[in-house]
Amino acid sequence: MKRIIIIIFLILISCKSGIKTESDIDKSVYQMWNDFTESNPEFKTDEQPDSDYFHNNETDANRLAELIVNGKKQASSNLYYLYEKANVDLPKIGAKSIVTDFDGKARAIIEIKKVDTIPFNKISKDYAELDMGTDIEPLKKWRKAHWDFFASAMEENGGNPKEDMLIVCEWFEVIWMEEY
Repeated sequence: MKRIIIIIFLILISCKSGIKTESDIDKSVYQMWNDFTESNPEFKTDEQPDSDYFHNNETDANRLAELIVNGKKQASSNLYYLYEKANVDLPKIGAKSIVTDFDGKARAIIEIKKVDTIPFNKISKDYAELDMGTDIEPLKKWRKAHWDFFASAMEENGGNPKEDMLIVCEWFEVIWMEEY
């Protein structure tokens, strides 16, 4: 039961519409992980990390993948309430993910460098800039982009969205990418 809750939770926080099976994973994901571990043998015995795209549509997923590859997007935000509701651990420093475009093509491997919980209304302009990948009104854009999703997710799970609801903030960096 706990595993089902975790899967549902991951779908909700990543705005995805389905769950990937091994046959759904593009070959480029395996190739990228193989190339990474060949060049970094200390990770050779590590399990291949999860792969996915950011957002829930092709335009935004591809735009965000490009922002990550270009080093402009270096953070991600999730709702603490959902971690708590599903009784799962927060992301860990050092955890890796393979970022793909909407079609599942591997674009980069990222590693979490910092995790913190911050009230929604205390998110800083600097953090919003790293999450949104822009320096043009980043906090205004961050608040608009995240409020509707977080409020909807809370309401669907019996919560009540508030300006001080806790946000799980992840800072990450690209540790591997290949040109395609």
